[in-house]
Amino acid sequence: MGNSGLKQHLETSKKTGVLKISQQKLNEFPPGLLQLEGNLRTLDISDNKFIALPNEISRFIHLKQLNLNKNKLTKLPDCIGALTKLELFNASHNNLTSLPRTISNLIHLKQVYLSNNRLKEFPLVFCGLKHLDVLDLSKNEINTIPSEVSGLYATELNLNQNQISEITYHMSACPRLKTLRLEENCLQLAAIHPSILSDSKIANLAVDGNLFEVKELNDVEGYDSYMERFTAVKKKMF
Repeated sequence: MGNSGLKQHLETSKKTGVLKISQQKLNEFPPGLLQLEGNLRTLDISDNKFIALPNEISRFIHLKQLNLNKNKLTKLPDCIGALTKLELFNASHNNLTSLPRTISNLIHLKQVYLSNNRLKEFPLVFCGLKHLDVLDLSKNEINTIPSEVSGLYATELNLNQNQISEITYHMSACPRLKTLRLEENCLQLAAIHPSILSDSKIANLAVDGNLFEVKELNDVEGYDSYMERFTAVKKKMF
């Protein structure tokens, strides 16, 4: 996309509120982008070369969707917490090692995708966000799930392909969690606390590729309760 093509995209975005400028080898906001701050609802700058997100991102306070997938981001600016209307946030396939605390200000988040980064700790900034449905943290370097996770309102949590060896029993207190994906981690059978099976709302627990055979779950206390929930969900699907 040359300058003329980009200019046309910017002009169209003034009417639609949607701007998609992927695969442009961008590492900074193009001239004219800030003119859209008053009406931009969707910004897609995926598949570019951003190493850092400019602080001007905080001016797009009407954004509902922000796609930063496939860049080279090593961190996010604190000012991202100004995007309080954000509902969908995708920063997968970057080099993020941590997240700013200000993300906890994004109270309308529904879907968050952070797979294929370098996160080493479970990001507790998402706990307390009551509209959160999906949190994808797959393919990172997380090794434990801390007790504070009980404040996570997500209905689906994807932690596939991390390095998790410990799960707190407080996970059973997650108020809305129905799908928990833990495939290809470092879990022993003893890490699956009986309360996660018996006392949680989890009806889909995916644990293939760990340090035990899935069929061994049958012998863990609370497995029958889990299977009741699992079966009930399957019946609703058909």
